[in-house]
Amino acid sequence: MRLIEVERCENKVVDFVNKLLKQLSTECQPLSEDCINKIINSPNSQLLILIDIDDTYIGMISIGEYHTPSGAKAWIEDVVVDNLYRGRGLGRTMLEMAINHIRAKGIQKVSLTTNPKRIVANGLYKSLGFKLYETNVYKLNLQ
Repeated sequence: MRLIEVERCENKVVDFVNKLLKQLSTECQPLSEDCINKIINSPNSQLLILIDIDDTYIGMISIGEYHTPSGAKAWIEDVVVDNLYRGRGLGRTMLEMAINHIRAKGIQKVSLTTNPKRIVANGLYKSLGFKLYETNVYKLNLQ
């Protein structure tokens, strides 16, 4: 398995990302090539794809990083393993690789959020050492 950073937007990437977004949430809208290019061309975000030995796309994860007076931080988003490959520990593999990728950049704090109803995902994050942090997360939709 390899976790590669998408550096060029190809049709295969667009199709795969949109396939996984449908599996992630019914609220996700398909992304255009232009939208994916904005993600991969941003210095503060990375789109990573898990690929097997046969170059089959298995999963995706995105990482946002930012710097504040209290230190460098990363935020993990959009963790999805294709339905065809779930239940094989690949989500764990992908997250471990992503955490190592973040650690190599010298970032020491990593956050993520997930819906409490996602029992398997919550268990995975806890097993990797993520601690449930009691906070109020607020969201403002500017549309």
